[in-house]
Amino acid sequence: MYELNLPKFELQLGGTREKPEIFDFLRRRFVKLTPEEWVRQHFVHWLVEHKGYPKGLLGNEIELRVGEKKLRCDSILYNQFTEPRMIIEYKAPTVALTQKVFDQISAYNLLLHVDYLLISNGLQHFCCRMDYEHHSYIFLPDIPDYEKI
Repeated sequence: MYELNLPKFELQLGGTREKPEIFDFLRRRFVKLTPEEWVRQHFVHWLVEHKGYPKGLLGNEIELRVGEKKLRCDSILYNQFTEPRMIIEYKAPTVALTQKVFDQISAYNLLLHVDYLLISNGLQHFCCRMDYEHHSYIFLPDIPDYEKI
């Protein structure tokens, strides 16, 4: 797999050579190991182990519904009342973080109305704080520690 701009963690790999899997400690099961999943697992471990995000307030692969249409958020951070606070969108390391990625996560935010949007391809990470009062957003210089959000 790819070398990422994230700390290493204790990997739990499974599956077969043809169908490799990685253990998702949030979903508590092995999932298909794709380049995007590689980024997700590194990122959520970094948030929990280095940024102080509570494991119990993070969820992976969260389904949203708009009428008959189903959308899927890669990860969501909730507050203690299970209200969404942050949407996180992952891309494979070979995928550039373009306006299209921001458009995708912004579409999810039309439904969830969170405080923070975060995108990562494992090499680059961008986080913005929403300012609903002024109908704008502010890009942050770094991913905030949990205690600062």
